[in-house]
Amino acid sequence: MTNSVIKASSFIKKGDVAAFPTETVYGLGANTYNEKAVRKIFIVKGRPADNPLIVHIANKKDIGVLAAEIPGTAKKIIKKFFPGPITLILRKNEIVPDIVTAGLETIAVRMPSSKIAREFIKACGVPVAAPSANLSGSPSPTVYTHVLHDFDGKIPCILAGPPAKYGLESTVVDCTDKFPAILRPGIVTLEQLKEIDRRIKFQKNPKKIKSPGQKYKHYAPKSNVKLQMPNVKTILDYSAFIGFNKLNKKVLSKLALYKICSSPEDYGKKLFSFFRSCDTKNIKVIYCQKVPEKGIGLAIMNRLRKAAIDR
Repeated sequence: MTNSVIKASSFIKKGDVAAFPTETVYGLGANTYNEKAVRKIFIVKGRPADNPLIVHIANKKDIGVLAAEIPGTAKKIIKKFFPGPITLILRKNEIVPDIVTAGLETIAVRMPSSKIAREFIKACGVPVAAPSANLSGSPSPTVYTHVLHDFDGKIPCILAGPPAKYGLESTVVDCTDKFPAILRPGIVTLEQLKEIDRRIKFQKNPKKIKSPGQKYKHYAPKSNVKLQMPNVKTILDYSAFIGFNKLNKKVLSKLALYKICSSPEDYGKKLFSFFRSCDTKNIKVIYCQKVPEKGIGLAIMNRLRKAAIDR
């Protein structure tokens, strides 16, 4: 365990917050059991109090402390995908403060596959409640400089680590109802989860909010996000593009910035970073290519629609 991990964990132990890397995006953490510390997360992010947090653990045994019960499908998911980029919604134990779960009777739990993330959580000595380390509603941070941009002088510690391996937030699976459901698609895909339980579906319009990323506009740059392919006639002043297709030279010449991705995985990994690059260059419109909603494409389209909402 490195000195930087130990030093970063000291902020959590004394009731403060600290940003830390995971394989999905950077998180902004606090001691799950310290209500005052958790409240600091909501304040510094500008996060609505009715938006629940994900609790990050370093050991599977902690699930039994946080959750009142672990259904059969949840046990199978834990066995196959923990640690990994997936979050489970379970019925919570009373030990979990209401501020963490936004007053819900459920808790979101995840065990990162990132080694430095698990070392940090282990050093903290407690489960770490953490949303993404960004200002509420803005693109999630995939490198530590994104966190620094949003919170320079506002939080006491950023544990700098490698860029996020995946660049999209974890898949969230609700295991508290009769049939398990994906509330937020991510790196662990619907197709992979159906191999465990064929009943699992993606719940597009949930009646009750149980997970981050469901209720509010999210992942949005300052630019106007458009889900279409650009052409010379549709390009507005200072526009950008991200997608797969090779654009013709005439279109490229009109764009201030563009990113041609090599695969759906590459698209997902670079999306938020591209959004942030557009903000620094004062891009007015970002044209985002749609992808088929299968595999990781489901997660990509979920993030794009959230970024483009009310535009």
